[in-house]
Amino acid sequence: MAALPTAVMPLTGGAIEFTPAAGGGDTCQTGAGVLLLVKNGDASSHTVTLVTPGTVNGLAIADRAIVVAAGAELGIPVTHDYRNSSTGRASITYDGVTSVEVAVIRVPV
Repeated sequence: MAALPTAVMPLTGGAIEFTPAAGGGDTCQTGAGVLLLVKNGDASSHTVTLVTPGTVNGLAIADRAIVVAAGAELGIPVTHDYRNSSTGRASITYDGVTSVEVAVIRVPV
């Protein structure tokens, strides 16, 4: 898994640098104002999954799967709900990484 860096956006705006999604998945920071940006340049849709590490009454909480349509760009909030207590980061997986690029930004809240 690759550790995606978090770009802190100034109030005046800033450039976003995308990187190819890692075949084995990625990790990223969590918190208020943190967004995972996904650019799908493929001709097929892809599913991005945020792993939810918690449980409720001993039952696992379902992971969040988000479908990114072909040619689409999405911003996905990465709240502390996805924070793994042992790593302090969220785990992200992809059903495929062909032409998928990602970036993580944090905006002022």
